[in-house]
Amino acid sequence: MIWLLALHIIALLVWAACLLYLPSQIRLASAAGDTLTMPSSEYPSLTRFIYTHVATPAALLAIAAGTLVFVAHQIVALWLVAKLTLVVLLVGLHASLGLLVLRSERGETHRLPQATLAAQVVAVVLMVGIVWLVLAKPQSLGGLPGLHWIG
Repeated sequence: MIWLLALHIIALLVWAACLLYLPSQIRLASAAGDTLTMPSSEYPSLTRFIYTHVATPAALLAIAAGTLVFVAHQIVALWLVAKLTLVVLLVGLHASLGLLVLRSERGETHRLPQATLAAQVVAVVLMVGIVWLVLAKPQSLGGLPGLHWIG
């Protein structure tokens, strides 16, 4: 099942890269006054194409492969619940970026630079938290008496 873990990690890296790149792309496209139109009329902007054809499939693949990894290995641990909580927040951020893409395409630039900067900061914080939980697999909740992680 190492191939499943590799697939999860690769998809996660692509998704994370998109979550870090898209806010900058949105900010630059809206500041330039254009949406970097695609040759095809099916997609109004390059930003939307990246969101719909790279970021979203990578997110779905990362989540599906990650779910199969912990089901196949029968991992039940509180650190995993904490990690999945952060992943849910990352999914919320992903959806928020979709809304920012739409705002950018409509020319609604009010507070767009602040929103995209906030999205990048939140993405970094969540990603660092996820990586820390996966690598550290903490055994306690910071010394609180009677509270211990399972796993």
